[in-house]
Amino acid sequence: MLKDKKYFLFDIDGTIAIDDTLYEGSRKLLAYIDSIGGRSFYITNNSTKSRKDYVKKFEKWGIYTQEEQFMTASYVACRYLKKHYGDRRLFVIGTPSFEEELREYGLKVTRKVQRDTACVVAGFDRTLTYEKIEAACELLFCPEIDFVATNPDLRCPVSFGFIPDCGGICGMLKAAADRTPYYVGKPNAKIVRLCMEQVNARTDEVLVVGDRLYTDIACGINAGVETALVYTGEAKPEDIKNTEYMPDYTYQNILELYEDFVRERKAVNEEEK
Repeated sequence: MLKDKKYFLFDIDGTIAIDDTLYEGSRKLLAYIDSIGGRSFYITNNSTKSRKDYVKKFEKWGIYTQEEQFMTASYVACRYLKKHYGDRRLFVIGTPSFEEELREYGLKVTRKVQRDTACVVAGFDRTLTYEKIEAACELLFCPEIDFVATNPDLRCPVSFGFIPDCGGICGMLKAAADRTPYYVGKPNAKIVRLCMEQVNARTDEVLVVGDRLYTDIACGINAGVETALVYTGEAKPEDIKNTEYMPDYTYQNILELYEDFVRERKAVNEEEK
């Protein structure tokens, strides 16, 4: 039940913020979670920023965080790639920040077509060029070269609407090279479990909050925890009718979630008096 939640795992874009604007209610909810001895985590599929970048971004909002609170798709990708490929060569479609994060994790990154490449790695790339796509296709036509991507999101919410996300980029590669990647980010349950392990959380104490059914809500379901959907990003109320990823709670925005959470906890406190 909502009143039992202590650990909140938030998507960022379209859920608590859009671009550089924090949604109304986000600051209140994060502060309230801290006040009850809980902890907020941020499980974003956006691979354009490293965990260090996100700490700085939140500081600009006056919200002070630690790197460990950000379980990004790029960080999960680093862990996965290091485990499975070690020091083998990786061709990367991604931003300079993503490439830097991979290198800092001890991974061998290249932008060139080289035959000893072990894997093509795709992320959400705002520096995408056709040359990158062409090079990736050339490599993907070699069946011995693997294909890994950060996340299946088709589009990313921005202030004016949406732009192509990693899933959209991978759609181009699928159409050309007929290869589908293994996605390490949401809805892969690993991203939730890594957060839970930090605080030794029980499943009933955790709530995944997001704006997208097939990544955010599916991720929570796959991890066996409850979920809350907000209608400030991709999903709309009519999408609930036909989804296989049914959230436990739905709200118009993060402010409504904050108010409902506070109301439920106050009701429990009154009963205990």
